[in-house]
Amino acid sequence: MRTLVLLIGVLGIGLIAGDRGGVVLVQNEVGRQIAAGYSLPDRPHVEIRGVPFLTQAIDGTYRDIDIRVGDWSGQQISVHDLDVALTGVSAPLTDMVQGRTSNIVAQTATATALVPFDTIQHFAPPEVESISNGPDGLRVSGTFPVEGVPVAGTVVVTVAPTDNGIEVTPVSVRTAGDGPTIPLALLRRNLTFTVPLQRLPLGAQLTAIQSAATGLRVTAVAHTVRLSDMS
Repeated sequence: MRTLVLLIGVLGIGLIAGDRGGVVLVQNEVGRQIAAGYSLPDRPHVEIRGVPFLTQAIDGTYRDIDIRVGDWSGQQISVHDLDVALTGVSAPLTDMVQGRTSNIVAQTATATALVPFDTIQHFAPPEVESISNGPDGLRVSGTFPVEGVPVAGTVVVTVAPTDNGIEVTPVSVRTAGDGPTIPLALLRRNLTFTVPLQRLPLGAQLTAIQSAATGLRVTAVAHTVRLSDMS
């Protein structure tokens, strides 16, 4: 009986070691494919969730795969902290280890990233001098012409995902000191603009935007996506 217990223990350790070794192998390969597909300078961190890994690998289905890319540039826009969460991934083991991405499909890909304020300002009208996050929402400060007179003011704006990207729309305005009032209708005509970030990797389209301390935190979702869509 003692010998049997020892044998079972050794087999268990071997299976655990093989399980962890297998997951590292596949994670590295997925990271390599993503780095090559997007010409990234560094391989992203990939984590396949769920234990044991080997049962997922043999079955060819993975519940969750998290990909941490970091900085990413596309559509003439650079973002920070790009993370992609894949759920319901179908991937034959031979394809995973041999670098074939055409058969690797995820039911859902959810991408999140931070669009920094300086990127947003790049697409704003020239009157905009700064963009920041305030207690009443996203703030745009600058000097705006009113009947030919430059008036300094701070504008609270809303942001929303559209087919063309992130739409920025004024909702209220406060002038500096005792300056003249800036008509909101005028600002909506002249200060409404779009940041042309229409999607994130894997064809994920924008679904939600939240203001953060240093930029806009965006979420994008795609359904039934292939890893080969990276190219």
